Amino acid sequence: MSDDASGLIHHPDGCPRCWWPGLDPVYVAYHDTEWGVPEHDGRALYEKLILDGFQAGLSWITILRRREGFRKAFAGFDPEAIARFTEADVARLMDDTGIIRNRAKIVGTIAGARAFLAIEERGPGFSRFLWDFVDGTPIKGTATDRTGIATQTEVSRRMSKALKTQGFTFCGPTIVYAFMQAVGLVNDHLVGCHRHAACAASGGAA
Repeated sequence: MSDDASGLIHHPDGCPRCWWPGLDPVYVAYHDTEWGVPEHDGRALYEKLILDGFQAGLSWITILRRREGFRKAFAGFDPEAIARFTEADVARLMDDTGIIRNRAKIVGTIAGARAFLAIEERGPGFSRFLWDFVDGTPIKGTATDRTGIATQTEVSRRMSKALKTQGFTFCGPTIVYAFMQAVGLVNDHLVGCHRHAACAASGGAA
């Protein structure tokens, strides 16, 4: 592996990648198969938004390594099931070592499930609600080095405000921008990364 000044890491397999996964195989797999791929499934978008909220103050790899634990604890991130969680479920989750045990974030997950269902009931759904912020088409990142990657944007600030209005928590503009990057609302792979073109080719409305 070699790391150049742009922030690209050149792995032994010959593929240049963004700097942030390093050599961690779990992180590299996530970078290569999930991050930046446009996601249009509402439930998957809800899951990722919630997990990004749990990430606040932590590293994403910490959450990624516990993702299956989160899925088990939160009923596969089925919003209908989570919306019915009670105080007893909150207490159960506070004893679950497979997740990050933060009461405010657990309660926020339940509130987010109820907000998700309200958006779904009003139509046209949570996925459309989010994708409308980018007019249905991923924003094309053009950064050639890590200094060109934003931490928040005008779009993430508007989305953050809208999500909070709907009842979501732990969705500030920086968290929301990380979410947008992860689910392909913006393609922020560095231009020299081998995934940049692939993600760009998979963009567009569902």
